[in-house]
Amino acid sequence: MPDKYLGRREQMFPRLSTAQLGRLEPAGRRRRVRAGEIVAEQGDATPSFFVVLSGALAIVHPDRDQEVPLHVLRQGEFNGEVNMLSARPSLVRTRAIEAGELLVINPEDLRKVVQSDAELSELLMRAFILRRVALIAGAFGDTVLIGSTHSAATLRIREFLTRNAQPHAYIDVDKDPGVQALLDRFGLHVTDVPVVICGQVRVLKNPTNEELAECLGFNRVLDATAVRDLVVVGAGPAGLAAAVYGASEGLDVLVLESNAPGGQASFSSKIENYLGFPTGISGLALAGRAYTQAQKFGAEVAVARSAVKLRCEPPLHTVEMSAGGSVKARTLVIATGVQYRKLPLADLSRFEGLGVYYGATHMEAQLCEAEDVIIVGGANSAGQAAVFLGATARRVQILVRGPGLAETMSRYLIRRIEESRNITVRTLTEIVALEGEAHLERVQVRDARSDHTETLPIRHVFLMTGAIPNTEWLQGAVALDGKGFVKTGPELGREDLIGWPLPRAPFLLETSVPGVFAVGDVRAGSVKRVASAVGEGSICVQLVHRVLAE
Repeated sequence: MPDKYLGRREQMFPRLSTAQLGRLEPAGRRRRVRAGEIVAEQGDATPSFFVVLSGALAIVHPDRDQEVPLHVLRQGEFNGEVNMLSARPSLVRTRAIEAGELLVINPEDLRKVVQSDAELSELLMRAFILRRVALIAGAFGDTVLIGSTHSAATLRIREFLTRNAQPHAYIDVDKDPGVQALLDRFGLHVTDVPVVICGQVRVLKNPTNEELAECLGFNRVLDATAVRDLVVVGAGPAGLAAAVYGASEGLDVLVLESNAPGGQASFSSKIENYLGFPTGISGLALAGRAYTQAQKFGAEVAVARSAVKLRCEPPLHTVEMSAGGSVKARTLVIATGVQYRKLPLADLSRFEGLGVYYGATHMEAQLCEAEDVIIVGGANSAGQAAVFLGATARRVQILVRGPGLAETMSRYLIRRIEESRNITVRTLTEIVALEGEAHLERVQVRDARSDHTETLPIRHVFLMTGAIPNTEWLQGAVALDGKGFVKTGPELGREDLIGWPLPRAPFLLETSVPGVFAVGDVRAGSVKRVASAVGEGSICVQLVHRVLAE
């Protein structure tokens, strides 16, 4: 593993005590292995959990004709990382280097141990999470992305892999001198990029997110005939909270996520006002922890699965998906969140991913290092982005159409911005045009007070303006307000409840359809904060239980 994790070796590779092994023993079976035997191969779809009782196992990263050693497991140590809970393919190879005996536990029985034994749960979960982080840092795995900074699709794929915590090697055709040999090896041309190589053999040219998820083994095959207790559509903070609480209370939970866990919150570089994290936490880290927590309790999370239509035929609700197929549930939670409003600019789509971005993560920060950037928007997300990008960009300008930030941004962020030497706020100002050839090169901005327009040499613009709910798939299924947000509980008027079949009124977070709930930013009247979304997701599960009991 990378040297930066040496200080946490004891947490990454703890040695189980005799008492701990005794509690694990009933969950598994013993297996003898011989020296040189491959116990688990990279790419195995359902890797088992092994504890070394005697002998030794080498964890290695296969690299063409050689093996890169990562760690040697000896008596009392165990294999695995978070894929043990997600049922995703193994990213490493495990080989016996000394004959011995193992305790073998299948993933389902391991999950039962993690749910029931608090001490083992803490020890195993910490080790699993740290190991996945180390694999990501070292780019260990069987996925290679060949791309270019001049390709918007490259940024999309990098974000998809990163937000789904998939370790991968990235090779830039514009910077890596050895890229031609790799292209020749797979019969590729530079014009084919972006290209993803899965399992070191399968080649995907500019794949969709759905194709990537299938190739990397992210999801199990969904049973269209199964009826779930709860289906959650959207894996942002609200949806993940509903999944954690639902699964932890014994419900059969399936989560459908169109892109990656975390929703819009995962693009936040640092959230400092979320309860329990006094030093702050990135949206990506928070989402990763919540995702792992949901899987710990048995929730199934399917990524790159977009809902396109909701059909309600009581007592069941059916969600149709873009990739085909459908899932059925007794109750449904809508947690599809919002997206930033796109500015009415002529060439906007041409520059998306090529100078125009909707999130400020480390990838975007690398693209605009030591350059001038513009952030459009006055809410907390814009403030967080400004502070984050201000650490590496030469100059950051925040453009707001209103007279200031006081009414839309938290005071602590405003103070940070005011104290930053390279961040300026331009009020009553907006972008009116984008210019450039293959990449954004200039922007035209207009001052509403003077009606003066000027052209600035800006190559990077971050749009964080307003919120449009992701509710296209709900048209005609549940009541929406004039802006497309889902109406629930007290927000529902008499006209929305024509045909409501129950003697009771809708519950607090229930929509105009019994058993269908909405939480988080997608809900009309919600508070657009991560903590509020998590609260709604957890509260909603109590209402789900009441519906299931009816």
